[in-house]
Amino acid sequence: MKVFDVVGMIGNSGEHILGSRDTGSHACYLVYGSLKPGEQGRELKPGKGHEELVLALQGDLHLTGHVTGVLKQGQAIHLKGDEALSAGNPGTTVAVYVIAGGHTDEGHH
Repeated sequence: MKVFDVVGMIGNSGEHILGSRDTGSHACYLVYGSLKPGEQGRELKPGKGHEELVLALQGDLHLTGHVTGVLKQGQAIHLKGDEALSAGNPGTTVAVYVIAGGHTDEGHH
């Protein structure tokens, strides 16, 4: 069993994609991201041939783009292909989100 320290891999970008480079598999991936208080403009977009579930794990996310509104802590949305969002953290503490994604038939490489 290999354990991945995803939080430890986040670095300065505020996001880490646990995917094929780590696992050797192209079937699925996981994104762990954090937004500092007041941070805006993080693009969330699966891309052609991909689908993703976005979960607000800690704090609320303000979303604009494909949908507009607040994704409250514990809530998730489903994005497909080129459906794009901009996420922001209106709160006073760090917001954390997790994205679980995979390839559709047309996106498998």
